[in-house]
Amino acid sequence: MRNHSVVVQFILLGIPNTEGLEDMLFALFLSFYLFTLMGNLIILLAIISSSQLHTPMYFFLCKLSVLDIFFPSVSSPKMLFYLSGNSRVISYVGCVCQLFFYHFLGCTECFLYTVMAYDRFVAICYPLRYQFIMSHRICAILSVSTSFFGCIQAIFLTTLTFQLPYCGPNEVDYYFCDIPVMLKLVCADTMALEMVGFISVGLMPFSCFLLILTSYSRIVYSILQIRSAEGRHRAFSTCSAHLTAILLFYMPVVLIYLQPTPRPWLNATVQVLNNLVTPMLNPLIYSLRNKEVKSSLRKVLHQLGFLSK
Repeated sequence: MRNHSVVVQFILLGIPNTEGLEDMLFALFLSFYLFTLMGNLIILLAIISSSQLHTPMYFFLCKLSVLDIFFPSVSSPKMLFYLSGNSRVISYVGCVCQLFFYHFLGCTECFLYTVMAYDRFVAICYPLRYQFIMSHRICAILSVSTSFFGCIQAIFLTTLTFQLPYCGPNEVDYYFCDIPVMLKLVCADTMALEMVGFISVGLMPFSCFLLILTSYSRIVYSILQIRSAEGRHRAFSTCSAHLTAILLFYMPVVLIYLQPTPRPWLNATVQVLNNLVTPMLNPLIYSLRNKEVKSSLRKVLHQLGFLSK
């Protein structure tokens, strides 16, 4: 659809009610961002360098680490740029790209968590058939599918947001271009558009969450059938990290996109946590309770010179 917009650039106003805190926020967010990049890169190196971790579960964890590197990189560099005293201006195309890649990576991660739940379901409920069901070919298809459907969802949401004219105000009352704040600048009635977007943004995570819930219902039932306490504990421990990561991922989505009355300060706080803190915590969540990952991490850190022998 043809774009009738006369706005060629937008001005990012930043996080609401944080005037005068730019230096502190810059130092805080920069440290979060660097720890996120470093933590996920180390997880990637640990998995790639250890042949014992070349299994479907760690293959998907590798993809999660890649997403957790790129996801905060959509909004953080520009935010750090203007927090350091530089221009807050972002071009129209830059804003479109920011919104697209934010939802592409976010939706892909949502689908990936669903696939990871399915992987745990097969591993615990059908252990003897696990290698056959989760073959290299199937893992590759599932991995590509998460990106494909994430891309489709992002294209739909981006087209929905930018198909109407932006012909007046160009000040984005946020720290990056996202659907709720961009729709406020549209020079047309957005009620129907907001309803479609609400249904789309709500339906996809809700469908994924239902599939995850179904998988874990079967997993819990199968675990309870295990007679030994040690066996039950081991089965639960393999799923606890994934469940923690799912909760950290879904809570911000519900708070930001599905609340009836938007609250800018709450939205910004939750979204910063979602963009920076959750990707930073994922390497810790998946490594602290996993002996194989911890062992591989020690080897990588020794090789990098961070730990003495």
